[in-house]
Amino acid sequence: MIATTSELLTIKEASEWASGYIGKNVTTSNISYLVQYGRIKKMGENGSTQVSLTELQNYYNSYNGSREVNFKERLGEDLNWALSFDQYKEAETTKHVHRLHPYKGKFIPQLVEYFLDNHTDKFKTKTYFKKDDIVLDPFSGSGTTMVQACELGIHAAGIDISAFNALIGNCKVMKYNIIDIQVEINRITKALKMFLADCHVTAFEEKLLQALNEFNNKHFPVPDYKYRLRQGEISEKEYGEEKEKEFLPVYHQLVKLYNIKLRQEKTDSFLDKWYSQHIRDEVEFMFGEIKKIENPSTKKIISIILSRTIRSCRATTHADLATLLEPVTTTYYCAKHGKMCKPLFSILKWWESYTKDTVQRLLQFDKLRTQTFQYCLTGDSRTIDIVEELKKKKSMLAELVEKQKIKGIFSSPPYVGLIDYHEQHAYAYDLFGFERKDELEIGPLFKGQKKEAQLSYIQGISDVLNNCKRFLADDYDVFLVANDKYNMYPTIAANAGMMIVNQFRRPVLNRTEKDKTAYSETIFHLKKI
Repeated sequence: MIATTSELLTIKEASEWASGYIGKNVTTSNISYLVQYGRIKKMGENGSTQVSLTELQNYYNSYNGSREVNFKERLGEDLNWALSFDQYKEAETTKHVHRLHPYKGKFIPQLVEYFLDNHTDKFKTKTYFKKDDIVLDPFSGSGTTMVQACELGIHAAGIDISAFNALIGNCKVMKYNIIDIQVEINRITKALKMFLADCHVTAFEEKLLQALNEFNNKHFPVPDYKYRLRQGEISEKEYGEEKEKEFLPVYHQLVKLYNIKLRQEKTDSFLDKWYSQHIRDEVEFMFGEIKKIENPSTKKIISIILSRTIRSCRATTHADLATLLEPVTTTYYCAKHGKMCKPLFSILKWWESYTKDTVQRLLQFDKLRTQTFQYCLTGDSRTIDIVEELKKKKSMLAELVEKQKIKGIFSSPPYVGLIDYHEQHAYAYDLFGFERKDELEIGPLFKGQKKEAQLSYIQGISDVLNNCKRFLADDYDVFLVANDKYNMYPTIAANAGMMIVNQFRRPVLNRTEKDKTAYSETIFHLKKI
């Protein structure tokens, strides 16, 4: 479509123009998003939304190609942009069971698939794994390597020090009786609704939402408010604080009217501190209902749904889900949504959403999975006897490991001083009663990143490789994904009797909590010396 810069375009015309301009498919939904979130101004009358071609062009000029240039300027020209996987939408990088439960620090499935599948290109000049091979992930995390191996017809073993991580990974690759899952979901949902029928929380939330909607429509109209923010006409901090104070009397009046208990009496545990009393009561009720489930696999996946649900119901703002500063018990101005938001007082909404989502994802994956074996062991990868432990849990996979050995490793070890892997799921450990083994984590956040922590990290990863290589085939290929800013991996490889034969540096475009900082990681390819 040829257009002059003075034209107004319909949403459809704008999507066609933008697709041609940036050389990628831009949908009408993409354009509507720009309008909705104040990136470009809504124009037109009589219900026919139009946008200015000049504004649209300016928006894409500020972005088109700039990210790749910016990353290479900051991080170096050796970045392999093909490994950015920027052509994939979020729905594809979190496809089917990969989003059964949130997990901080996981890699995207396309990265695993790139190295495990049988394709070659100008960067990956040979294949490393074939169907019926076995791949090992000694830092299994949320199980991404196991899931992709299952899709590709490759057997996989995982190991993780965290019992809850192992549960997540195993639930992703487990086979289910979907009918039984749906029956139990229906039973538990009905029981929860009956539990809530005797409670005043539902009526309170209805009144609070009604008051918030009226307030937000008046003071934060969409999309005008966000457009004015971007034009600098409003100070978000000052305006947000002003409106917070203005709404608080309404909120406190409703809390008093419905006798809402905002905090629990004790703060001894994560569940005590980060949940309102009403949420906590519902969680305990639901956990009791889950204990009644007889089918072990059904019980496990529904436990994961409950865990995912309560993670979304912590007493924090929408912008602080990853950081957890202080419990939030009042309405607040939400910078993420550009309006007044509220804490949660019931798990019902998220429970119903996640139960439907989980069943859909399990059905999607069931169409893709192959008849192969995958299992994640709970244990210390530095010392575990993989074969002996698999014999107790997945005997047929143990037999394969003994017979044909493990072809290689694809894993993302923990980054030194970045994440406390047990603490990120503290709510689940409290609820399920799993034993925490924080002291056995390699490179946890609480140990920091100083020299002593680096030396401990090098020793830990080296010990893992030395232990695991006992179970590897002679011609093994080891791929480790890391941001090695302290240059530790050459030492780690030498300690393990391995050599780094190749390095693939990739830009990481979509980081946790939408961090936009230029960032890269390296895929180290190691082989036996």
